Amino acid sequence: MAAIVECREDGFRKIFKFYKRRSPPPNFSDVFDFSKPTTSDKVVQVKMDPQAVSDGDAARVGLQPARDWRVFNLKGYPGFIFINNPFLRGSQAYWVRQCLKTYPRKPNVCNLDMHMSPGDTQDIWAKSVCNLSRSGGKREPKTLLERLRWVTLGYHYNWNSKTYSPNHYTPFPAELRLLSHQIAAACGFPGFSAEAGILNYYRSDSSLGIHVDESELDHSCPLLSFSFGQSAIFLLGGTQRHDPPTAMYMHSGDLMVMSGQSRLLYHAVPRIVPAPQEVAVVEPSSWGSDQQECVSPEDWAVCSEYIQSSRINVTVRQVLGQSQSFPETTLEEEHQAEGEDRSKRRKGGYSPQQT
Repeated sequence: MAAIVECREDGFRKIFKFYKRRSPPPNFSDVFDFSKPTTSDKVVQVKMDPQAVSDGDAARVGLQPARDWRVFNLKGYPGFIFINNPFLRGSQAYWVRQCLKTYPRKPNVCNLDMHMSPGDTQDIWAKSVCNLSRSGGKREPKTLLERLRWVTLGYHYNWNSKTYSPNHYTPFPAELRLLSHQIAAACGFPGFSAEAGILNYYRSDSSLGIHVDESELDHSCPLLSFSFGQSAIFLLGGTQRHDPPTAMYMHSGDLMVMSGQSRLLYHAVPRIVPAPQEVAVVEPSSWGSDQQECVSPEDWAVCSEYIQSSRINVTVRQVLGQSQSFPETTLEEEHQAEGEDRSKRRKGGYSPQQT
């Protein structure tokens, strides 16, 4: 791998292209896999404070007791926390169902809104379920669910101006807020407030370009990232775009917390890879939560079909710090930005990109 990054200026891009390459396929031997034992001195296993989150609170959102989580830091990346699938067996199915059935519904915003009427995207699941439930044979055209690329929650991200606005907000899902709060509290951020979410839907040929998440007004709060479905190669770089990154797998159920000095690091997803059998999402089971409705066999059939070839990533952010407010903008400025945003998204200028 060292030979790939001889040119410092293009260090990240060279490695991104290396892992994105289809022919010949790349060598994945340098990719960290936190689901397996490692002898690397760069990986440091740490323990969570078992008092930060009670076993009951963890179970309510489908998590194992915090004392049983497998948590890692990476040397050279202070503030980066990797949690290897802390979910209870069978509980991931609930979150997959929420991401596919519930969160794309109005009033939340998705990429399909840019070229379809609100009525056509009101319930993407209902318009897709019959076709997705069919097994075998070629299905044409793609369902709306298969055409879904992103959904925004809470404060809706403006992709053109790269800002949030108090005038573009819908209630953040209570159950996802609770899950995020438990994760953040276990990682030492008990005051974290989930205010915005971006869901990215990856097909097998999708990728996410090199970027840094800096649009939130307060960077002292962590960014949480949840992965479900197929696996991904995740690249974590430095504070400069050209800094060579470290590659790691993100399997279904894995979580990442980017905080402190790692909050504003460049990162990317060059490739989706098949999930190993041992980390695949298992069918739903009753995991003791009285707040989450069970995933029906009919719903699971659709979810299972979808994630056999796709990945879902959920990032949750706190936009404002304590006592912080949005800068004043005029309605005219917001409307102009929204118009430019809609035009740019129609041209397909945003990731996840397909090749």
